[in-house]
Parts: sequence; C-alpha cells; structure tokens
Amino acid sequence: MFRSATPFRTRRSRIGGFSMVELAVSLTVLMVLTAIAIPSLMHSFRTYQLNDTAARLSDMLKFTRFEAVRRNKQINFLIAASGNDWIAGTDSNNNGTIDLIEKQTRISGVITLLPSGVAPSPGSILAKLGATSSLDASISGAAGSVTFDARGAVSPLAAYVFYLGSPSGPDFGYRAVILLPSGATQIWTAPAGGPWRRTG
Repeated sequence: MFRSATPFRTRRSRIGGFSMVELAVSLTVLMVLTAIAIPSLMHSFRTYQLNDTAARLSDMLKFTRFEAVRRNKQINFLIAASGNDWIAGTDSNNNGTIDLIEKQTRISGVITLLPSGVAPSPGSILAKLGATSSLDASISGAAGSVTFDARGAVSPLAAYVFYLGSPSGPDFGYRAVILLPSGATQIWTAPAGGPWRRTG
C-alpha cells in the first residue's frame, strides 16, 4: 500500500522550531530581565567584596595577636602600600617589613582602605564603645603599624579603626574593622550616610 508523504511533511514543519517573531519576543524579555537584575547583582557582589575584605583584615589582626601570645613577645601588624593596593600582614621577625614568607593579605581592586573623613562619622561606634572611648584612624588608608604585646593586648593601649569601602562607589556602603585595646576585633557596617551598626 502506498501512502502519501504530505501528512509527514506537514507534521514535521509544525514541530520545526521558533518563528522569528517568537525568537524576537523571547530575546526582548530576556534583555529586560537582565537589565533589571544587573544592578541588584552588582550591589550583592560589592557587598560580598566589602564583607570578605573586612573579614580578611580582621583575621590578619587576630593572627598577629595570637602569634604574639604564642611566641610570648611583641609582634607588629603592618600595613604597607603596594602600588594602588595595600598589603596587611604579620611582621613575625620584627624587621619592619612584611617578608614573602610572612602571613599577609592584599587589599586590592574596587575595595580599599580609606582615610578618616571619607566614611561616615564613627559617632555611633563610639557611643556603643563608651563615652570615654576614642578611635585612632591614623593608619587607615596610610602605611603604619600596630604592636601587640606578649599578652595579646595593643601596646600602647589604644583602639584603632580601619575603614574599608570604594571611593568611586559610596552607594555600596562601608565597613569598619575596630581593634580594641584588649586585642579583640569587631566589624561594623554603614550605608553611605551612616549610622554604623555592629555585624561581627
């Protein structure tokens, strides 16, 4: 028995794929959704970068403190400029520089150390720390050192603040890593206009 090939061709042409109109509509919808999602994704990515940099800086301070206690001697935490980046690390041999074999972290890219006055005022941080407290921001955004004594306390006793953020993108907010006189660290966060709140 001979069958006509016409029904086969018709069925095949119906399941062949998208028409040009369907493809154009689909691409338009995809582009609109992408345009809506990109700002949210960028904000989430910058928030992640801020949190990660603050956590790494805090961890480096904690490592230097524990190294001082473990070795039972004064150990310095150093911050040094490296081009447009910053190197923060433990000066285990106390020679005044961060050697390649010493533990260190690089602060680079969009997120950087900021000098005092760029980030929101630390008034809300000081209110939580106590009326007589003060924060030394002299090595935030500048090369310098902090010394931990053999007990793990800051020597001489002082509270330091390290501001982190993006100079070109204040809309992403700021982070402050606080080093207390006892050697303990705290992480604070603030939107562009403040106020600060403790997150870690």
